[in-house]
Amino acid sequence: MNVSGMDSLLVQMRAAMVLAQGGTVPKTAAATTTDFASVLKSSLDGVAQAQNHAEAMQKEFVLGNDKVSLSDVMIDGQKANISFQATVQVRNKVIAAYNDIMNMQV
Repeated sequence: MNVSGMDSLLVQMRAAMVLAQGGTVPKTAAATTTDFASVLKSSLDGVAQAQNHAEAMQKEFVLGNDKVSLSDVMIDGQKANISFQATVQVRNKVIAAYNDIMNMQV
């Protein structure tokens, strides 16, 4: 995952909190913000890239490429699986938070 993207998302959320409390946002915090959509897209692109790389390694191993070992194939497959499972868990938490917000009494 892109850690710098998450850091800038955190800065953006803190700036929104300060604005909601009636304060002013320092220019350094406002200048380093990144929108949520770009952070999400880059994270999903990273997961897709890991899955594509694992699939390519599997194909190379099946075709008999001597430079690709079974352990490398298995490790890349597990890395892709872990990143996908982490993405699914984040999605589940976002959906649960959305449902909680939608069920709040106003």
